Amino acid sequence: MTGSSNEGDTPPIYEDLVRERGDVVADAQAAAEQAQYQAAQLLGSHPLHQPQPPGV
Repeated sequence: MTGSSNEGDTPPIYEDLVRERGDVVADAQAAAEQAQYQAAQLLGSHPLHQPQPPGV
């Protein structure tokens, strides 16, 4: 099989969902990075080994 007949006519379902609902995967990744940074701060990791705050 070579693909659907509407290939190129409409974007893949993921792009539609991102447009409708937002990019949940990217939001989850950002939340995980923020949680990791906060955990490192709270646990007192050595400053040289701490990750940068998200968005920096």
